[in-house]
Amino acid sequence: MVPDSRKPRTSAADFLPPSRNLDDLAEAAQQCRGCELYRNATQAVFGEGDRSARLLMIGEQPGDQEDLQGRPFVGPAGRLLDECLVEAGIDREDVYLTNAVKHFKWKPQGKRRLHAKPTVREIKACRPWLDAELEIIRPAVVVCLGATAAQALLGTSFRLT
Repeated sequence: MVPDSRKPRTSAADFLPPSRNLDDLAEAAQQCRGCELYRNATQAVFGEGDRSARLLMIGEQPGDQEDLQGRPFVGPAGRLLDECLVEAGIDREDVYLTNAVKHFKWKPQGKRRLHAKPTVREIKACRPWLDAELEIIRPAVVVCLGATAAQALLGTSFRLT
């Protein structure tokens, strides 16, 4: 489906493919213009992992390395997550990993790209991708890795204290 280019974009919902499978969703996410984050990102970073996972983990957004490699949790946060999974006795291959926001939001600092927190509007605009992933994976347990991920799933009134 090609959205009407005259209509303002407010959500990724305009870019979801009619078929609901992870490969089609991941491909369609590359064309998402549901918010402005795509403009400065290298690519959309869709979730990956066991498609029948009982455990799904949600992060905030891709980081610099994720944006460059096109895979979730491959940068410093991913290395920490891997250590935590090993310590917990969980094989990363048994988990589905994704982010609430699919494009890397950053601000320049010299030659570096520093993480910038996505806005509520950007998080809400990206929600259809997350909903589709949850609908397909149907995990028994969802772990939100941080306040932004939890707010994306549970609402903006959620506080992590």
